[in-house]
Amino acid sequence: MADESQHRISAEGADPLLFAGVNDANLLELQRSLGVRVSFRGDAVTLSGTAEQLERAAPVVQGLLDLARMGEPVSPDDVSRLAAEGSSGELTSPAADGKIVLPGLRRAIVPKTQGQRDYLQAISNHDIVVGIGPAGTGKTYLAVAKAVEALARKRVKRIILARPAVEAGESLGFLPGDLQAKVDPYLRPLYDALEDMMPHDRVQRALESRTIEIAPLAYMRGRTLADAFIILDEAQNATGAQMKMFLTRLGVNSRTVVTGDKTQIDLPKREDSGLVQVERVLPGIEGIAFCYLHEADVVRHRLVREIIKAYAEDQIG
Repeated sequence: MADESQHRISAEGADPLLFAGVNDANLLELQRSLGVRVSFRGDAVTLSGTAEQLERAAPVVQGLLDLARMGEPVSPDDVSRLAAEGSSGELTSPAADGKIVLPGLRRAIVPKTQGQRDYLQAISNHDIVVGIGPAGTGKTYLAVAKAVEALARKRVKRIILARPAVEAGESLGFLPGDLQAKVDPYLRPLYDALEDMMPHDRVQRALESRTIEIAPLAYMRGRTLADAFIILDEAQNATGAQMKMFLTRLGVNSRTVVTGDKTQIDLPKREDSGLVQVERVLPGIEGIAFCYLHEADVVRHRLVREIIKAYAEDQIG
């Protein structure tokens, strides 16, 4: 048996509960994933194991401590994901880049995977970004965070969040209420993301003053959107004509993010999807970036990654 060594890492400034997890669940996952023994006492984490195990575990623990220092909740799924990144040689510190600090929010919003970091970098450097990937990869959430950051820093004067309502024909008519009440269920995820980043009363004031607008994609027709951060969510359900209409709304000093999942197209014909069409038509244009997120970037429950992977393998078969 190889000689066992110890390695001590300073945990100063890290929230102990965020790092260790409920009932030390994160420490237990560290031991399971990396084969090291973990002791957390005071302001230090002590790792015990072989030299090879310690070399693999130290950067993972450092990454988790960085998250805990930023006030970011850490889960056993984060531990297993960072351990997997470390095994593949792709691990970088969450503190390295991409952190979003929003006024009134006690924690930073931090990209948790390299794919998410690349996505945020693309949004910072391009006027139009198309983010494509499965559910749970943070496409919409991170785009909304960048929009709120741009508004807070006065880089833009308003935020426009749009979604296609694919059932905008007969079935929508059976829902109760006026038109706004009918389309609100389709827009609810955008409200949820927004309210996670701004106090509720501030969101309401911004909506009333139209500093923030959440609307069905059809409402964008005929407008020029200047000094705005514009997000089109669920873009796989926009038709080709709707997508062209949306992208040509871009005005001076505006930024656009288009997000979608090509595996969840609800249109009658897959080839009618505007997301599929822009992927063919727009690459190579300066100022437009395409970012692809994968199951490795899923930051929901570990099982979401496994479900996405299983469905992808079934389609291949």
